[in-house]
Amino acid sequence: MLSNSVTYAQLLETNNMLQALTDETYWLCVTRTTQESKLFPVPSYMLLSYLNAFYRYPTLLRKIEARMPAEQLGDRARQMGTKIDTLTMGWTLPGFYNLGREWLINMGLLRPEDAVEDVIYVMDFWKRFQLSYHRNDGHITNRDFGHRSQILPEHQLQVFHADLFPVKDGDRLHTAANKFMATLSQFQFLSHCECRIGICNQGPYKFADNEELIVRDFMDLAECDYPWLDDVSADVPYNNLTIPMVVKDTHFYLMDDWGSFESEPEFRAENICHIGLYTSDHLTEGRLPVAMGSADELAAEFDRLREIFTEATAKLWKRIAAWSRAEMIEAGALVYYNIPKDLAHIAGVYEQSDWFDIDERAKRFIPLLNDEFGRDCLTELVGLVSLPTQQVNDYTMMQHSNLPKRMYTPIPYAILETGDYTRTSGPLYPGSHVLASKTKKWRTSQGDLTQEEYNKAARAFTPKLCQAPFIHFDETWVKYHAGEPEVDEMYRIAQAQSRNLKDKGAGLHRADVEKLRKA
Repeated sequence: MLSNSVTYAQLLETNNMLQALTDETYWLCVTRTTQESKLFPVPSYMLLSYLNAFYRYPTLLRKIEARMPAEQLGDRARQMGTKIDTLTMGWTLPGFYNLGREWLINMGLLRPEDAVEDVIYVMDFWKRFQLSYHRNDGHITNRDFGHRSQILPEHQLQVFHADLFPVKDGDRLHTAANKFMATLSQFQFLSHCECRIGICNQGPYKFADNEELIVRDFMDLAECDYPWLDDVSADVPYNNLTIPMVVKDTHFYLMDDWGSFESEPEFRAENICHIGLYTSDHLTEGRLPVAMGSADELAAEFDRLREIFTEATAKLWKRIAAWSRAEMIEAGALVYYNIPKDLAHIAGVYEQSDWFDIDERAKRFIPLLNDEFGRDCLTELVGLVSLPTQQVNDYTMMQHSNLPKRMYTPIPYAILETGDYTRTSGPLYPGSHVLASKTKKWRTSQGDLTQEEYNKAARAFTPKLCQAPFIHFDETWVKYHAGEPEVDEMYRIAQAQSRNLKDKGAGLHRADVEKLRKA
């Protein structure tokens, strides 16, 4: 028996977030195809990742917040195209954690009133991060915004608008860009164990009357956290690439919390009419242009990078072909589980063992995870919502299905009376891995760094736009103070690497930027 250390208000808010997550998770899962692969045991590794997330996220998030609060991490992430984005934070962090909790409750190894303070903390961390990251569109999730995502501030969008190169179907740059994106997507699916966590999209943003901008991020490309990319990606010069592209005669009516989009009419590559290329990491002043001096220069860079990734893909196939089933399950589980790892990079507290070990408590379940069990258990957990713990009273109508089901079990309010609950799942337990360990340095914008060097550099670095007073110059403030010197300076900082907007400052409208671009 424990004395109460949680409040009614905390439980109300946490259960509200769990219910909203329930509704969105069901919608995301039933509008997608089955998670299977002929190469990787995807359902099995997904289940293992959920358990690792449940046992490890609370301790690791607290470790990160000891250095940098969640809301400050959201401000940092908004300035860069790294693996802290709509996909990794909008759903997967709370989703993976609570799917692990739900499965353990279903197996009778956890009660709904266990690890209560952990659940409250993880959901509160997520909420604070999301409110900061989504500061410009004013929502917590894409779902709350009718499934759209408008993360970027005006000063970044103006730079894209001014500098993206116009293209036409069949011209050199258009052809090079599309061939490169196809090659890069293949590499990303393979390097991420045939899941799409390495690619995220955001938007749409209004570019012109019949043109919309979406921003595509491709992350963890070079020798990075993934041990299996050591040597494979030795020639890859950038760990993250951002490709903003404008599409004509196409409306992107959906940009969901998995970072995927739908449009009317269906998206076609030939409708891409402007494109660019940028890179960023935890040590850059925002997104830096790559080969953006001219259209020919950018086309040549797309061709060069395509050759590099074609060779890297061939090397990666050879490496993965030698893996055992145990290595494939572990690699896939780690790709899923470590989606918030870049938070630790931003805070400068990254340790490889935190994010690339399977917790000994999660390892106990590996003998269960054959292909049949993994497929059927995952289907019941997130598709059919048919596990015993997910059934509720017969009068209930679940959103979307109208069935008496709930994907995530709430925290019981009765603990406020009984005091009978456990606070946490415990500290970080030992972990291990069967995969080869990382041996190479991390490729960054500041060169190849050891883990210690990377952490030291991150702790010492704060982007200019994340410093006072600029960090709190939001869109509303800019609207009423565009003529003030400090606001002008903020825009000049954002424009420092721009080909067409350098030193133009604040006060420009979209039409003004269009005139400058054409001039």
